[in-house]
Amino acid sequence: MPTEIRRNFHQALDEVRDDIVRLAGMVTEALGRATAALLQGDLRVAEEIIGNDDVLDTLTLDIEERCYQLLTLQQPMATDLRAVVTAIRLTAEIERSGDLVVNIMKASRRLYGVEMQPKVRGLIERMGEQVHRLFCLSIDAYVERDDSLAAALDDLDDAVDELHIDYIQAIFETHETGTSALQASVQLALVGRFYERIADHAVNIGERVRYMVTGWLPEHTGAARVAAAGGGGAPGPGTTGQPVEDAAPDDGEA
Repeated sequence: MPTEIRRNFHQALDEVRDDIVRLAGMVTEALGRATAALLQGDLRVAEEIIGNDDVLDTLTLDIEERCYQLLTLQQPMATDLRAVVTAIRLTAEIERSGDLVVNIMKASRRLYGVEMQPKVRGLIERMGEQVHRLFCLSIDAYVERDDSLAAALDDLDDAVDELHIDYIQAIFETHETGTSALQASVQLALVGRFYERIADHAVNIGERVRYMVTGWLPEHTGAARVAAAGGGGAPGPGTTGQPVEDAAPDDGEA
């Protein structure tokens, strides 16, 4: 890329990164407010978060369109290509997380007036805090291009999974004792699933950050195992654990 074109490309990519961070900030703020609204039965906040989903969708489409333009007009390679591809994938992960926050608020409307047991309330609060922290850390890893932090997110997600198991068990207990109606129990179980899925998206963000920084993806390890076992098909770039650009400098996403 000529110097001026390359400078313009990196400026445009920086603007994309800034808007991804802005999009993630909107989701993390909504997530914190959603947990409080759920526990307090605040329908006003619930409706506000649901209504703001259109703003998230609009920004998501704008970021994606600019990424496609960079790919088409600039034809980046190696590290630059990975940065653009990662931006596209992260935008989808963040937008889907926003949808899950909206789902929590829709469940909150259905749970309006339902008295939650203290144990269930406490677990919701703890899940909300853990998921909020995990999501924030995933965006920190992206901004700082921190491969180590990105890799640690999977282990941090284990705490969310354990809370989710305890939460589902608590719902079973309240239903069995007759303190929670079936419909309310189902809605509460869905809420737990929504939190757990947001945490999964945070882990996915971490994996994409690792790809951006090093060229590695979890799929590479699996593909290498298939090749070693004689599963057929030649392993593609990066399947042996080496960065994609080392295997094929002009390759795109594996």
